[in-house]
Amino acid sequence: MQSQMGHTMETVIFMSYKFAGDKSYLTKVDLRVLMEKRVPRFSEKQEDPLAVDKITKDQDQSRDGKVDSQSFFLQIAGLTIACNDYFVVYMKQKGKK
Repeated sequence: MQSQMGHTMETVIFMSYKFAGDKSYLTKVDLRVLMEKRVPRFSEKQEDPLAVDKITKDQDQSRDGKVDSQSFFLQIAGLTIACNDYFVVYMKQKGKK
């Protein structure tokens, strides 16, 4: 039986390919749509509305508007850090911490 962490990692990998479509990369638009559809609470509660754009810019080292899968996974890590405070509060409210 797969752990919750393993399932989560598998889901992140699957989502990167789903939103990239036939391309081998994600665009800033792809990333924004992914966040709005798959992590709506992050998009709604984010104090910095440009957080996704800033993280995308940091990961787009070639400055071509494309984020490859390795950079995407680094971006997910950055977004996780960016929304940590929100989720800590949310989990406390739900009594899960």
